[in-house]
Amino acid sequence: MPLYLPLIVNVLPEGWDLPSYLTVIIQLANLGPLLVTLAHKFCPGRLRENLVIYAVLSVGVVACILLAVFWKNTTVILGQPHSTAFFILTFFLALVDCTSSVTFLPFMMQLPAKYITTHHLGEGLSGLVPGLVALAQGVGMSKCVNVSHVSDNLTEPEPSTFIMETQYLPPNFSTEIFFSFLALMTAISLGSFIILNHQPRTFELSTENLVQDLDAIATVCRGLEGPVDPNPKTYSPEEEEKLRNRVLLPKPLHSGYQLAFIYFMVLWVNGATNGLLPSVQTFSCMPYGNMAYHLSAALSAVANPVACIIAISLVFLGVLCLLGSVFGGYTMAMAAMSPCPLLQDTPLGDAIIVLSWVFFTGLLSYVKVMVGVILRDWSHSALVWCGAAVQAGSLLGSVIMFPLVNIYHLFQSGDICNTICPF
Repeated sequence: MPLYLPLIVNVLPEGWDLPSYLTVIIQLANLGPLLVTLAHKFCPGRLRENLVIYAVLSVGVVACILLAVFWKNTTVILGQPHSTAFFILTFFLALVDCTSSVTFLPFMMQLPAKYITTHHLGEGLSGLVPGLVALAQGVGMSKCVNVSHVSDNLTEPEPSTFIMETQYLPPNFSTEIFFSFLALMTAISLGSFIILNHQPRTFELSTENLVQDLDAIATVCRGLEGPVDPNPKTYSPEEEEKLRNRVLLPKPLHSGYQLAFIYFMVLWVNGATNGLLPSVQTFSCMPYGNMAYHLSAALSAVANPVACIIAISLVFLGVLCLLGSVFGGYTMAMAAMSPCPLLQDTPLGDAIIVLSWVFFTGLLSYVKVMVGVILRDWSHSALVWCGAAVQAGSLLGSVIMFPLVNIYHLFQSGDICNTICPF
């Protein structure tokens, strides 16, 4: 969920319902990777990843610049104001994020293996750096002010009444500056890719070295299996390739039940982190104040890449998945109790809700990464099904939460200054 939500949720007309709209918009952005996948399927070898990456990063730069200018603009739809410009531009930003996952790594296959490490490092920093900037930005503190209200009836004037209103103090720097920072980051990424794309290719040389190493390893492995045959059998190129794969890439031993458990974790973790909980983050955090919401959003973004750099048994992953789900269950319960959750207006309540979001995001992000590592060592089709489970879980979570939040209104918003709780 975007880091700038704590600052704009009180400005845009959707209010606390804004995250539930964004979860659906972000899922619609999966149109990008779908089109890329179909292009690879029906036109194999004809899609040039470098051109797609140029287009994707350019769209990201333009979208961030336009967000800095038009994010407040609204239009009236069915008699209600809506943040149309913000939604459209957020869709294009999400399109950049989703499409990069199916274009960056295939492009990296043209480069030496050492570039993969820097790719993953940059991917982690892409969440860490904006998260730290969001922490530095701070959040506008709120205060309750008595505002006089004068009656509009001129024939029978009534005495002025005082109404308690919530006023938000400005943050350390504006949302426009934050969007401009995102545009600068994306522009740097585009410039870096231009330089990388024009570097001399060393793929062919590294492939030759790799093949030589494979032959050496295969020879050593055959020697370990028994005496060397003085009249070795000659293999066709296809048989030699199968032999290398059998020697170097042994299939891990996972039963059907274990694979089913892995795919269930993928489905649940992505449904919870990409659909269910982000839709109600405002309802779980805003009753504790803007600072709690800001910290939960920023620290969760920092926890995601930190969890991804930790490099375990399947049982341990199941325990982590359960523990992260417990933290997610607490935040969902507090959202259901909005605008009067437990321990409201206490430092303990603020700390618990922030830590719940951080541990929920960090633990389940780690589970997602390690499950991907396990399935990568299984087979290519296992990764394909993993990707399908990721998208299915994310879509399912968003589809479930959108009507609950925006149609049936099961989660209630409140006002810090005017909400009266019975306890």
